[in-house]
Amino acid sequence: MDRGIIRRLWSGPSREISGFAKKKPLGAVGGVIVALTVLAAIFAPVIAPSDPYKVHPDRIFASPSASALVGTDQVGRDVFSRLIYGARISLFVGIVSVGIGATVGAVVGVVSAYFGRYTDLVIQRILDALIAFPGIVLALGIMAALGKASLINVILALTIVFAPGAARTIRSRALTLQEMDFVLAARAVGASDWRIIFRHIIPNCVSLYIVFFSITVGFAIVVEASLSFLGVGTPPEVPSWGGMLSLAATNYIGIAPLLAILPGVAIALVVFGFNLLGDGLRDVLDPRLRGT
Repeated sequence: MDRGIIRRLWSGPSREISGFAKKKPLGAVGGVIVALTVLAAIFAPVIAPSDPYKVHPDRIFASPSASALVGTDQVGRDVFSRLIYGARISLFVGIVSVGIGATVGAVVGVVSAYFGRYTDLVIQRILDALIAFPGIVLALGIMAALGKASLINVILALTIVFAPGAARTIRSRALTLQEMDFVLAARAVGASDWRIIFRHIIPNCVSLYIVFFSITVGFAIVVEASLSFLGVGTPPEVPSWGGMLSLAATNYIGIAPLLAILPGVAIALVVFGFNLLGDGLRDVLDPRLRGT
């Protein structure tokens, strides 16, 4: 491809990114943290110096060295490698669960707002019942009902936890949009209800969806870590930050404090990055906050 074409294609996104960084420097800092974490997760096999699952009985609680940058755990596994691979688990669970939950919730919220009357009444009462439970408590109940600690079950539980919040958030925007002139004009020319929903209302909720997604991923990572900490999340052998923190804080905090400190710092840093990025995107994308 011609370099001039590549330069023109990149010039638009680069201007948007640089403009966002100038307007919202803290949001840009959050974006850098998130981007670095995503890159570390993608290139974990390249970055990690050793196999995070491999056990070395002769290197239990080894001190930091060239072969193990931050030492080893209770069975001789490289802690740094497990931290890098743990980013994969946390980001995968957070992004997939929030992506599915927010998408389903957005569609449900738009349908509830558009059709109104009994449809809205029934949907909102169901959402009220789900929102009444704290997120972690609801996730624990779903995991108990599913009966098995696995990655798929964690994603399913978190999807159910985050869908009601997305539905309520998007519904508020849809209630305003359905009274706009372009929606009334679509109705006047005979457009079907589903065409109006998917061609006119949902596309105009995308900015709010992006904000909700970016802010909620951080919370999803915390909930996943909490479930793993309580022993109902990912299986113990899987290198997840919550599982590492739980095992170290419960049994080995006095022997090797780094085993608990490092995954805790990783969770806090990534959640902080997502929150900063979400706040910056909210300020830029929400029309009510522009210029404030």
